[in-house]
Amino acid sequence: MSTATIELEIPSTHPVEKVFKVFCDFETLAPKVNPAVFKSIKTIEGNGDVGTIREFQYGDGVPFSNGKLKVDVYDPSNFTYGFTFFEGDYLQDIAESITHLVKIVSAADGGSVYKHTITYNCKGNAKPSEEALNFEKGEFEKTGKAMEAYAAAHPELY
Repeated sequence: MSTATIELEIPSTHPVEKVFKVFCDFETLAPKVNPAVFKSIKTIEGNGDVGTIREFQYGDGVPFSNGKLKVDVYDPSNFTYGFTFFEGDYLQDIAESITHLVKIVSAADGGSVYKHTITYNCKGNAKPSEEALNFEKGEFEKTGKAMEAYAAAHPELY
């Protein structure tokens, strides 16, 4: 089995706690701020903790329509969240699974850095194209920045 990895970092002026809280609201916020990619996200089992299963319906801005993930890591004390997509055409017939690990760390200026690693656990020697990886990275960056802007515009929520 081969792998392909995307690493992204998004600096924020907000503290770690706030950025983690906003990220944990991904299910609600992502479809609001980037509906071309995230049409809807629903919890179908669990309460957001480890073992929770969520179903994604994607918008017209991506070449796939659905995916299911299971939460693997939920550690608010270390601002870490991990999940694995295990089903759906999001896997694009390339991957057995796609693992995401998010860690929010403090920055020297009092803000924070959102760090996100995406690992495609590929079937055989199959790999996503560099173009597909760059597109996915760009969409996650766009969504992350839009979520931060939404949170800044709605301080009463975060």
